[in-house]
Amino acid sequence: MSAFLWITVVSLAAWCWLLLGQGFFWRTDVRLPSRREPASWPSVCVVVPARDEAGVLPASLPSLLAQDYPGRAEVFLVDDGSTDGTGELARELSGRHGGLPLTVTSPGEPPAGWTGKLWAVRHGIALARAHEPEYLLLTDADIAHAPDSLRELVAAAGTGGFDVVSQMARLRVESRWERLVVPAFVYFFAQLYPFRWIGRTGSRTAAAAGGCVLLRTAMAERARIPDAIRHAVIDDVSLARAVKGAGGRVWLGLADRVDSVRPYPRLHDLWRMVSRSAYAQLRHNPLVLLGTVAGLALVYLVPPVAVVWGAVAGSATTALAGALAWAVMAGTYAPMLRYYRQPLWLAPLLPYTAFLYLLMTVDSAVQHYRGRGAAWKGRTYTRPGAVPDEG
Repeated sequence: MSAFLWITVVSLAAWCWLLLGQGFFWRTDVRLPSRREPASWPSVCVVVPARDEAGVLPASLPSLLAQDYPGRAEVFLVDDGSTDGTGELARELSGRHGGLPLTVTSPGEPPAGWTGKLWAVRHGIALARAHEPEYLLLTDADIAHAPDSLRELVAAAGTGGFDVVSQMARLRVESRWERLVVPAFVYFFAQLYPFRWIGRTGSRTAAAAGGCVLLRTAMAERARIPDAIRHAVIDDVSLARAVKGAGGRVWLGLADRVDSVRPYPRLHDLWRMVSRSAYAQLRHNPLVLLGTVAGLALVYLVPPVAVVWGAVAGSATTALAGALAWAVMAGTYAPMLRYYRQPLWLAPLLPYTAFLYLLMTVDSAVQHYRGRGAAWKGRTYTRPGAVPDEG
């Protein structure tokens, strides 16, 4: 048996494991858990960090203000040093659409050791706590919510006894590159953090989706959020880990009617979105980077190469093993494509998309060692705890 055939067999075995042993990550039926309406609806404060978001606010903020929530709820939009009139536009939208009370505030520049977004979140939570809410909804400025989104989140948290209920917003898939890259982004995330494991009692797997996080205020205080994660670039996963570390319960699933309205029309836009935090996900560890690159190549690139190599070299066994692995890969990707209402012929292209993600991850590391680091809305963070540079 040739060395490459052995590698192909290992790739096939890896896909058999991923199919059955990784929490059925590829299934898309993890939605809001069963819930019932409480006898008395708790109060909620919605915190929206916003930096230069004038382009998306008209499509997102009115949906928050229009929440059909039976209890007391209000919105705090934290204008984090915007230069495009984000704060003024938010006030104008509130005056035009009405709905939930809106407070627009600004925290000033973040001190050393804080990412800008989490500094804005801290400022918003501090204002919200004066109103003594039982829950905080942390949601990004590009997220549009269905009218019953807040009440469904609160009902799910109360019924299930969860301290965090988070929904992975459905990202936009309109441009050619969005269709190719975006569903894979959620697919890879679920592979790293299987949703079924996150909600399981006793499981150490923890993650959340930063665009929509309902957090019990008492747990936020116990877990010292956001102070305990103030330097985190990947703040949603760090938040979930802090909550689980404090003994809390976390639930994460796919959303039905919570959508991101932020466009990523070009590959460059998606590349920046992924590469800004990819190396942070690997804890800025070059050995983990090497292992990740090798793992991506083995799992995603070997199968199609084996099919071609087997056909050219006349090794039917190699081609068959590669084809089987490729078929399992495409089969596990199909449910995510259906969730995003995309054609299933995109499923066999997953190796190409994975190769793009491999390059994005390497580029993230290159940018880190060049001193450019992760970036968020014009701020860069060269290392954990670093002072943000304006760019």
